[in-house]
Amino acid sequence: MDLNTLAQFLVVARLEHLSRAADELRVAQPSLSRTIARLEAELGTPLFDRAGRLRLNDAGRLFREHAERALGELDAGRRAVAEAAGDGFGTVRLASETFLTFTAPLAAFKRAHPSIEVELRQTPAGEMARALRAQEVDLCVASQPVLADGLASARLLDEPVWVAAPLGHPLAERASVTVPELAGEPFITARKGHWQRRLLDRLFAARDLTPRIVCEGDEPGAIAELISAGLGIGLVPGIARRAAFQPPAAWIAVDDPDCRRALTLYWGAGARLSAAARLLRATIAEWDWTSGEPRA
Repeated sequence: MDLNTLAQFLVVARLEHLSRAADELRVAQPSLSRTIARLEAELGTPLFDRAGRLRLNDAGRLFREHAERALGELDAGRRAVAEAAGDGFGTVRLASETFLTFTAPLAAFKRAHPSIEVELRQTPAGEMARALRAQEVDLCVASQPVLADGLASARLLDEPVWVAAPLGHPLAERASVTVPELAGEPFITARKGHWQRRLLDRLFAARDLTPRIVCEGDEPGAIAELISAGLGIGLVPGIARRAAFQPPAAWIAVDDPDCRRALTLYWGAGARLSAAARLLRATIAEWDWTSGEPRA
């Protein structure tokens, strides 16, 4: 069993598709298939179910966790040595569902530490635990819970989520609205998996309702523009009201205590964070999200 075998196994495990994995790895599919077969023979058990579509089985999921940690530790070791040898802070890797929220703290961090390279990765919340466990990233920020063992966290912000509506919309003059009153309204929202979509679905499902979605996308800025243009309404976090540039819209409170989001910073509880990662963690954790400035 060598490092290349482990790396190839992790790609196959992630994609659960041999030909796509072979394309990503730029190897021949028969060669990749033989590599996986040799690994299974060495471990003495299949790692995938092959009835129909390739699926990672229980043994494969168990082995994947160990393989991710092993390769992650090796990469962390290489980074630690490079950091020590270079007598500098190196690189820090941050994953988030969106980076619109982080423009100000990241800019402040870069001004304070210009020699540190910051790598940003847009990552769904469902992938964050695996990325931290594999040490593909140092820090993650999510607007929905990341439920996994071995993670440490710091709550950054807990805020209400509002309904944004076009100016002139029948709801625009309202101070608040209930979820049933939103039934039948055209919603512009993010794709499934994003925190805004999960919150929307959860609020409606609690009342046996289904939101009427007329547009779903991945760009929060575009969603706000489409709402302002009159194509529908949408859920928008309170922090967006303090953005320097935002399309004109009416903000209406939702009369439901669950219509909130919690912004949370995560990192591996047992991971040795680099100096760069510790500095960025402190910058983010100590940021005043209400004023948009560092805490005094």
